[in-house]
Amino acid sequence: MSRIQSVFTELAAQGKKALIPFVTAGDPSPALTVPLMHRLVDAGASIIELGVPFSDPMADGPVIQKASERALANGVGMREVLGFVREFRKTNNHTPVVLMGYLNPVERMGYSAFAAAAADAGVDGVLTVDAPPEEGEALWTAFKQAGLDPIFLLAPTTPQERVENVTRYASGFIYYVSLKGVTGAKHLDLSGVASKLPEIRQKSGLPVGVGFGIRDAETAAAVGRIADAVVIGSRIVQEIEANPTEGAIESIYQLLHGIRQALDAVSNEEKA
Repeated sequence: MSRIQSVFTELAAQGKKALIPFVTAGDPSPALTVPLMHRLVDAGASIIELGVPFSDPMADGPVIQKASERALANGVGMREVLGFVREFRKTNNHTPVVLMGYLNPVERMGYSAFAAAAADAGVDGVLTVDAPPEEGEALWTAFKQAGLDPIFLLAPTTPQERVENVTRYASGFIYYVSLKGVTGAKHLDLSGVASKLPEIRQKSGLPVGVGFGIRDAETAAAVGRIADAVVIGSRIVQEIEANPTEGAIESIYQLLHGIRQALDAVSNEEKA
């Protein structure tokens, strides 16, 4: 059983929802990435989504685009990202880490070489935004041979037949994009999410995490009532942008801890 599967199994047994924060590796500085990862766990993160800096992050809005620019300016690339995960694993062997990024850095290393290096560092899953499952058989094979879970995005515009195709390749969990647009958008459509998730669950037995547009405890709790996991990224990265020092770690802890409490309250409601 993979670390991702183990965490979702544990949470399901406790009647809890997964909390998946996103941060860009190397932002605000390489020295703060691993301490921030540990503090995310302290705040209640179930899985950490670690962004791989890229020069053309097409799925990301301005907030995360600028985070990638800052990280690249700090000299952070794929090998540095894997180094952060390796350092994190020295004291945390439980919390899954999912790399989120784009295909180009993986192709530069080579599929098998990347997969082996990622698994050796302690990575559990990889979400390559611009690699359609139908066109990446060699990539997914390399991931699975190395024990990495391929994570895929589904969107409100994904037709039913493609949902079935995507879920056939996926493992770990399904990442459902809650809106039409890029990361950081604010128009969260809860009714649309609620209507789409049963279709996804019908095609796949994997947990479903929902992200894009979740900014605070209130919206996280609303999503937590209908999803297995809540993903929050742009709001966290905004804290870093506003305070690109060690002080950002504590403000992010407070933000995420409040969201964790809100999700646990939802779980208690469902048990009552």
